Amino acid sequence: MSLEEINGLRNPDGSGRFGDFGGRFVPETLIPACLELEKAFVEAWGDPEFRSRLDQLLNEYAGRPSPLTDCPNLSEELGCRVLLKREDLNHTGSHKINNVLGQALLAQRMGKKRLLAETGAGQHGVATATAAALLGMECCVYMGEVDIERQKLNVFRMQLLGAEVRSALSGSRTLKDAINEAMRDWVATVEDSHYCLGSVMGPHPYPWMVRTFHEVLGKEARVQSEERLGEVPDFVVACVGGGSNAIGIFSGFADSEAQLVGVEPSGGAAVGRGVPGVVHGSRSFLMQDEFGQVLEAESISAGLDYPGVGPEHSYLADSGRARYESVTDQEVVEAFQLLSRTEGIIPALEPAHALAWISRERESLKGKTVLLNLSGRGDKDVAQMMEVLKENKEDD
Repeated sequence: MSLEEINGLRNPDGSGRFGDFGGRFVPETLIPACLELEKAFVEAWGDPEFRSRLDQLLNEYAGRPSPLTDCPNLSEELGCRVLLKREDLNHTGSHKINNVLGQALLAQRMGKKRLLAETGAGQHGVATATAAALLGMECCVYMGEVDIERQKLNVFRMQLLGAEVRSALSGSRTLKDAINEAMRDWVATVEDSHYCLGSVMGPHPYPWMVRTFHEVLGKEARVQSEERLGEVPDFVVACVGGGSNAIGIFSGFADSEAQLVGVEPSGGAAVGRGVPGVVHGSRSFLMQDEFGQVLEAESISAGLDYPGVGPEHSYLADSGRARYESVTDQEVVEAFQLLSRTEGIIPALEPAHALAWISRERESLKGKTVLLNLSGRGDKDVAQMMEVLKENKEDD
C-alpha cells in the first residue's frame, strides 16, 4: 500500500465538529484569528510549494521517515510481537516536530513574526523553539511552574535555542494552566503572533490541522508494518494526553482491522472518567465536578497531566472505533525500566504509559502483533526517574 492509498480519518464538518465534539468556543476577539488560520491552512495545504517545503524539512531536518523497530527481547518476555514506531529518533526527540514545522511555515506564510506555545513535558516547547530558530522568528513558551521544576533539562534547551520561557503560576501550575496563559497572550498579540498549539485540542481548526501535520507518522507506520508483517498489526497502541501522537498513528490504521488503543494516566483519564464539557475552545470529554468545574489531572508524566482530551479522540471513543484504557504511575515506572532493560531504549514517560498497558495485558495479547508509537525519548525524564526510583527503594 502506498501513502496516497490510506484513507485515514474523517475531516470535521463545516463547524469544526467531529460528531458531537469539537467546535470553536473562544472569545469574540479570537474568532477572526481562528477564521484567518483556517483559511490560511486550507490554502497552504493545497499549495504544492508549501507541501514540498514541509516535506523537505521533515526529511532533511527532522529525519523522517522514522524507523520501525522490532523488539525481540521485549516480545519474548511479554509473549506478543512488539514493534516500535520510533518517533523518539526525530530531531528534538519526539513526534512534536512534525506539527511544529508545519505550523511555523504556515505562520511565516501568514506574515507572523512570533511563535507562542504551551508545553508540559517540554517536548513541544523545544520543538517550537527549534522551528523559531530555524525560521528566524521570536518564540515565547508558557510552562507550568511544577513542570519547569521537573523538566529542567528541556527548559534549558528552550532557552539555549533562543526562546523565552514564562512560568504559569495559576491553578495546578501544569499543562492546563500553561495553555490558559498562552491563549491570553494570543488574545493580546494576535496581530503579530501565531499560537502554535501542540496537540489535537483547542478551537477549530487546531484539532484538524495538528492531526493533518501528524498524519505523516501514521501513513509511514502503515506502509512499514505491512512491508514487515505482510498485514496490519492486531493492535495499534499510543499514550493519550491531548492526543496528538495517538491521532497521528491512528490516522494510518483507521480504515483497517487493527484495534486502536489509547492509554491515559489514571489521574487524568478524560475519556475513561470524564463527561462532555468545554475547555480550551472545544467540546470534548473532560474531567469535571458536578458543578462543571474542571478537575485537576495528576500524572507522573508532565506531558499527559491534562484533564481533557482532543475532540476527535472523544468521537473515536463515542463511535467505538478506538478504546481508551488507563494505567497507574507505578505501572508506568515499571514499563520505563522494562523497555530500557530489554531493548536498550529509554522511553519518555509518556509512551511508557502505552507499554505499561501492553505489559499488564500480556495474557490477552499473547501471540498478537502490537505496534506501539514510541512518541518520545526519555532523556528528559532520567533525573526525575532517579528520584522516583530512589524514593521507591527507600520505601521498600
